[in-house]
Amino acid sequence: MDNQQKSNSKSMSTDWNVAGIIIRLIASAVVLAITAFLIPGFSISSVGSLIVAAIVLTIMDYLFVKLLGIEASPFGRGIVGFVAAALILYLTQFFVAGYSISVLSAVIGAIVYGIVTYLIPGNEAL
Repeated sequence: MDNQQKSNSKSMSTDWNVAGIIIRLIASAVVLAITAFLIPGFSISSVGSLIVAAIVLTIMDYLFVKLLGIEASPFGRGIVGFVAAALILYLTQFFVAGYSISVLSAVIGAIVYGIVTYLIPGNEAL
């Protein structure tokens, strides 16, 4: 019976991870849309591009954390997190059609992205 409880616990944990990823993607898309709206030189041409960009950003953030141990966040991570966030915003344009950003806009966008992420209630746990 103990193994069955462990199995159920593991299954619920996996479901939570999938739900967490979906919530992170939705939050990322909303924050990205707000950031693109506020920053000159940063544009996303369609909702489809926005969704793909949110997916690419989430994957790139995950890879930065797993491979380099760097969390891309301008707040609480210092200059390294800030540079990582700006780099991820900039590099995304090479993977997503309809997404364009200049280097300066990526730097400013990293700040705005961090502020908007910080202000969204409940997003701290993501």
